[in-house]
Amino acid sequence: MAEVVQFYGTGRRKSSTARVYLRPGQGEFLVNRRPLESYFKSLSLRMLLKQPFQVTETLDKFDTIVNVNGGGPSGQAGAVRHGISRALLEYDGELRKTLKKGGFLTRDSRIKERKKYGQPGARKRFQFSKR
Repeated sequence: MAEVVQFYGTGRRKSSTARVYLRPGQGEFLVNRRPLESYFKSLSLRMLLKQPFQVTETLDKFDTIVNVNGGGPSGQAGAVRHGISRALLEYDGELRKTLKKGGFLTRDSRIKERKKYGQPGARKRFQFSKR
């Protein structure tokens, strides 16, 4: 049986995690077994996903298979972009400088702040009354 050539990358953003597999192909996208246009309705999110391919000029070289879970659409799109960048790095280490300059390899560590006890929210405080 022939060995399938594929490159793997894990991407994370907020509470989303994406497992990205790049296989040599014509540029097809599958996200959770659905076409890209069906999964990410927003044009801006779809453009966000394709940025690493455009910067490295590898847009039509790979078929992309993605499994993503957790969080909302924006966080998932960020996680997929991070995963694609890491998978491209596995494909060719020479792309590191280009991807790093674009900021695609940096894990965005901003997450929701926890709610503190004795208060209604993370930052919100109960109303102060002098008397």
